[in-house]
Amino acid sequence: MLRLQFHSMCREWPKLSIMIVTSMKVSALKYTLLAWVSTLAMVIILLLPFHAFLTIWLSSLIGHYTALRLWKEVLLLISVVAVLFLVATDHRIRSHTLTRRLVWLILAYMALNVAWGVIAYSGHDVTAKALGYGLIVNLRFLAFFLVTWTVALRMARLRVHWQWITLWPAVLVIAFGLLQILVLPHDFLHHFGYGPHTIAPFETINHNNQYVRYASTLRGANPLGAYLLIPISLLSIIWLKGKRRRLYAGLIVAALIVEFFTFSRSAWIGTVLSMGTITLLSLRSKRAKQIALSCVAVLAVLTAGSYAIWHHNVRYENFVLHTQTHSAIKTTSNAGHLSALKDGVRDVLHEPLGGGPGTAGPASIYNSGRTRIAENYYVQVGQETGWLGLVLFMLITVGVGYLLWLRRDHPLALALFASLVGLTFINLLSHAWADDTLAYIWWGLAGIAMAPGLNKEE
Repeated sequence: MLRLQFHSMCREWPKLSIMIVTSMKVSALKYTLLAWVSTLAMVIILLLPFHAFLTIWLSSLIGHYTALRLWKEVLLLISVVAVLFLVATDHRIRSHTLTRRLVWLILAYMALNVAWGVIAYSGHDVTAKALGYGLIVNLRFLAFFLVTWTVALRMARLRVHWQWITLWPAVLVIAFGLLQILVLPHDFLHHFGYGPHTIAPFETINHNNQYVRYASTLRGANPLGAYLLIPISLLSIIWLKGKRRRLYAGLIVAALIVEFFTFSRSAWIGTVLSMGTITLLSLRSKRAKQIALSCVAVLAVLTAGSYAIWHHNVRYENFVLHTQTHSAIKTTSNAGHLSALKDGVRDVLHEPLGGGPGTAGPASIYNSGRTRIAENYYVQVGQETGWLGLVLFMLITVGVGYLLWLRRDHPLALALFASLVGLTFINLLSHAWADDTLAYIWWGLAGIAMAPGLNKEE
């Protein structure tokens, strides 16, 4: 009997050896892919605050501006392929992602965009370039969210290093913004290739060169204002925890100064909403919350009073109202925003199925004279994917916000939840999620915040 068992084991041993070796090879491959994808994610988050500056500068030296702008999408595509393999081979990743309704909502939204895009292109409603750009803008940040979530589930690198890969680039952006405000000439970036064929070296309020708006290394003043909500929220939470209070207080003040000189009113209000959310969630006692609410009420009164006193002041009109009583400009930015919003809402009401990706928003400039800019990201989603796409995207946003709320004991989750409150408002007045820097960084960090291991202090 023993001899028969021995001979049977001898016959099965080669098969067992092959299975063991195969399992070891798969495990080694999974670890390698996790390491590489986490590194690519860190590179994207680190470099994106300088994306506009670097691509314009490099294109001024070697050309190929459009190709250089796609470097992050190339890294994202590589990461997505690796993540698909990880999902197929790792049970823990599947159990933490494919069982989530949020993931299926994102996949449904992606499928809807692709389907509507194919229909629009076959009906000659969108050009190939507009469709491609539209799909990239609509889906890249959601894909990056899934990538960082997947990797953070199985490797601690992103969970451990999220703070420095977010704050160090922000410090450099803030420092350069201060240099622009205090030292550098307005057209300094002209020396690095900025111009009419790329990005203007500086912006103004209603084309008045006396009122300059600053963008630091981002692609514009409004994108900079929206981006700064992320570091301001993170720094505020770290400051409230009592770590290096003077250092972080100084950084917060510097960031707020740069925020002010973007003259992005939506970003100003978004910042107030974000910091107000942090304050209310961080304060424990009822009395402290009452004091905070009283301060908010006083701020509102002062804001209304400043308008009543200074609304005929030229500087106040330009800086705050973005208009001027005796301006030579016939159409102000305010009138343009309102007109674009009305047209966009009309499109959504009259086209419940939407026109397809690329038919609205920044991508629509490639549609040969059929540009549709609603100045509202949610209206853009409705214009492109109809009522169904708008509902799906709103459910995704609410779902991510809810999961961040559940994890609010961790600084990253709380900062992202608070900044989401402000960014939601900003997207009501602009196409903020269409900006690559803001979208990649916020949604990438949100993916990291989804990892269960983040509920412990790193």
